[in-house]
Amino acid sequence: MRAWFLAAAVMAFCGGAAAQQTPLQDKVKAVQADPAALKQAIEAGQKAAFFCFNCHGDSGISKIPEVPNLGGQNPAYLVEQIRKFGSGERKDQFMQGLIKVLKDEERVQIALYFGSQTVAPGKADPAQVARGKELFTKLCVRCHGEAARGDATIPRLAGQQIPYLQTSITRYRDGTGIRNNQLMAIATATLKNEDIKAVANYLTQLP
Repeated sequence: MRAWFLAAAVMAFCGGAAAQQTPLQDKVKAVQADPAALKQAIEAGQKAAFFCFNCHGDSGISKIPEVPNLGGQNPAYLVEQIRKFGSGERKDQFMQGLIKVLKDEERVQIALYFGSQTVAPGKADPAQVARGKELFTKLCVRCHGEAARGDATIPRLAGQQIPYLQTSITRYRDGTGIRNNQLMAIATATLKNEDIKAVANYLTQLP
């Protein structure tokens, strides 16, 4: 019964989320459809994102293991997270202060810049990967996709660093993070610490 409820909840959540688009996400899509505008936006985004590089790295590969990679992330997803930080829907005093000064055009450019970067897979413990794949396929694949690259509303997990993944999954399971999410709480509820470690090892080695 619980497995059926989880599957139904995941399908409903993913289907509903995919239908929602914000004006900035629409702008990202419009720029992506114009190769010349996209090239110009990526170049401008590299300049506008200079203050992001200290933590997230100049190519979107985080310099701090507990901080997420932004490289290769879906630009529509990124620009929505930028909007949420700017509006206070996502809470982080440091991020909120930086993002509030950005114009909408700069937010779009930064999202497109980081989204255009290539993320190299991380190093994983081979002994953990098979178990991690099994758990990911069972609990996560419906929303995050078989390649764990997400979409406009669901984050890319492929290639993220292990400490960030472990911390984030644990917080969802325990309800101790700022970003509590009912579906994520359900999906992670049965995971033991060793399970979370296995999932993180599987995800980090994905291209």
